Amino acid sequence: MNITSEMVKELRGKTGAGRMDCKEALTASDGDFEKAIDFLRKKGMSAATKRSSKAAKDGTVASYIHMGGKIGVLVEVNCETDFVAKTEDFQAMAKDLAMHVAASNPLYVKAEEIPESALAREKEIYKSQLLEEKKPEKIWDKIIEGKLKKYFEEVCLMDQKFIKNTEITVATLINNMIAKTGENIIVRRFARFQLGEEQK
Repeated sequence: MNITSEMVKELRGKTGAGRMDCKEALTASDGDFEKAIDFLRKKGMSAATKRSSKAAKDGTVASYIHMGGKIGVLVEVNCETDFVAKTEDFQAMAKDLAMHVAASNPLYVKAEEIPESALAREKEIYKSQLLEEKKPEKIWDKIIEGKLKKYFEEVCLMDQKFIKNTEITVATLINNMIAKTGENIIVRRFARFQLGEEQK
């Protein structure tokens, strides 16, 4: 099948992956977009898994100021080498992440950082709701699991839909960059300041 530049462009828009990767994915899946997205996801994930043991000690701290100085964000994004840290793509991604944090206000980088006490509190709220709704107890676990997934999507940076392309999550954005650069990339931490906000 002939893979057109329009098809490649469309897939890039949906996934944020590189041009050559999109062409390869479309070729491998005979122009089927769903299969091409799966292909890219697997490629990104396998690259990310391979790289995750590598130390990410370099990187950048990106900043973003919003609404005329009403909201400010600092994000530390790490990679393995100074070479990748200085690339335009890496710097742009770090800036985008700072802007994303300003807009989406996550509380944690990833789900593993949520304190046990906060998770227990969420589960208690869900149980009270299910009791109120008179849902049978045997399906509680399944419902609570679904509600926790939604909670992670709200409060964890990695699980949030990326603000500039809601077809992908922030984790997918990072994995695509790992596949592109061949280096392990992690968001180490972030700080978000809102004018007049009470200190937590």
